[in-house]
Amino acid sequence: LLAISAGAVFMGANTYIGNAPNFMVKSISESSGIEMPSFFGYLFKWSLPILFPLFIIVTFLFF
Repeated sequence: LLAISAGAVFMGANTYIGNAPNFMVKSISESSGIEMPSFFGYLFKWSLPILFPLFIIVTFLFF
């Protein structure tokens, strides 16, 4: 139960912190005429290579 609770807190905070600035930057960039990646383009180009290892490191660091 401790691991599930801590995982929900740490990983939920990590994903929440990154969400709002992403939407803000995307909307500002698109209104300026700059092409932005799609959801899957962002997922495979930026999110998985950067966030997935970060989540693994945080998991092993605290548990």
